[in-house]
Amino acid sequence: MASGSDPLIRLGTGDSVAVARFDIAAGQLLGDGSLRANQAIPRGHKAAMVDIPAGAVAIKYGQPIGIASSAIRAGDHVHLHNLAMRESHPSHEFCSNYRPVLGVPPSERRQFLGYSRPDGRAGTRNYIAIISSVNCSATVSKNIAEYFNRQGGLKQRLNIDGVIALTQGGGCGINNQGEGYRILTRTLQGYARNPNVGGVLMIGLGCETNQVQQIVEKYELTEGPTFRTMTIQGAGGTRKAIEAGCQAIEDMLDQVNACRREPQSLSHLKVGLQCGGSDGYSGISANPALGRAVDELVSQGATAVLSETPEIYGAEHLLTSRAATPQIAQKLLERIQWWRAYTAQNDAEMNNNPSHGNKVGGLTTILEKSLGAVAKGGSTSLNAVYEYAEQIEAAGLVFMDTPGYDPVSVTGQVAGGCNLICFTTGRGSVSGFKPAPCIKIATNTEMYEHMQEDMDLDCGTIISGRQNVEQSGRDIFERMVAAASGEKTKSEICDYGDNEFVPWQIGAVT
Repeated sequence: MASGSDPLIRLGTGDSVAVARFDIAAGQLLGDGSLRANQAIPRGHKAAMVDIPAGAVAIKYGQPIGIASSAIRAGDHVHLHNLAMRESHPSHEFCSNYRPVLGVPPSERRQFLGYSRPDGRAGTRNYIAIISSVNCSATVSKNIAEYFNRQGGLKQRLNIDGVIALTQGGGCGINNQGEGYRILTRTLQGYARNPNVGGVLMIGLGCETNQVQQIVEKYELTEGPTFRTMTIQGAGGTRKAIEAGCQAIEDMLDQVNACRREPQSLSHLKVGLQCGGSDGYSGISANPALGRAVDELVSQGATAVLSETPEIYGAEHLLTSRAATPQIAQKLLERIQWWRAYTAQNDAEMNNNPSHGNKVGGLTTILEKSLGAVAKGGSTSLNAVYEYAEQIEAAGLVFMDTPGYDPVSVTGQVAGGCNLICFTTGRGSVSGFKPAPCIKIATNTEMYEHMQEDMDLDCGTIISGRQNVEQSGRDIFERMVAAASGEKTKSEICDYGDNEFVPWQIGAVT
């Protein structure tokens, strides 16, 4: 990368486009002064470094990101008006870049202060979760949570982070033999098992398709002092259900509150990796810096979970080459093929992504976005591929198949066991994801300064040249350890995260 004063960031010597470090005026000298901007180029957008004939491939990150829809001259602004998507069919070399991780010996691993759980896992937070099996029990669930969070029901039990109502819009009108039902039940039981949850109350209406008792039996959940179930119809109506639910949680408060933070190996961390509201800097600053932090995390025996399958499309070959086994690589390609069929079936295409905000921020095609998004996964081997909301057992870098829509994607990761989320953003995504703390990482300083109440870290220092990727990655790693140990993230300070539980809905609603 060139110095912070150079108007362009050229990521590879063979790249035919470079990224504007700041707003570039028409006629401004570029690079070594041998090139001028033919038009104004907004910061984060691309400039052509060489002539690109119509129909020729544009190269960024050393990879194709699209084809010129018209002739592009050196110095031109390159974006939607002259660069088009092309169908991606990269060649795949399974496991060719696989390298075993030289991990830190267990006796030398870093620690965080977390909550020990009976199953041997450790939480970074200590919530009580009210899990609604169906939309019809959402109102009762929210009223119970309101009593404890807003009306003094926790009574100064300081070791409990809160009571969260995990409500959703489905649960009935679905085929209980279909994929949508399996995904929903897998998600609900995953939240019940998440190590950040110390107590659970699962509430149904009583007559819905998604029966509470069936979830309990299928996933071998055990009722006891800190896991209770009920239905509104069984309780005798909404008022009685709210009273009974409040009593059920009251009965578990002392036991949940008795849990204390104690030293835990970093190997207990499962970190969900996300990017949302991406821009032209995402693949240059925050994403590769997060990737460096992930490499350090993996060396400590922890797990990092890359997701958002539509947002690795066109870059999946970078992951299959790092797969630990051919079977892992093949499973990833099978999920890509599933998405091709799924989007076609719904009259969509993989290039429906990038979003409007991504494009305003300088991203043109999904190929360009994907190449930057994969950088969040660092450089270590890919050790497993999971379906949505499956329990994550492998250590190291793994992949979970999810949509690119952030709330749905994170919901799958948390259901799989993630106890911390790292979320890079260039446009300014502001979600929280209770019960998992979420670290927001800005790709550029302008947005960070404009939205400081929501952003935890500024990786715009890489763009300005004040830090390199290695230094910024170290900052992210240390913030992970601090957040895991209880330091509140910006979304937690603002008490956000109650509305981002969004299970993936697949299939007909009847």
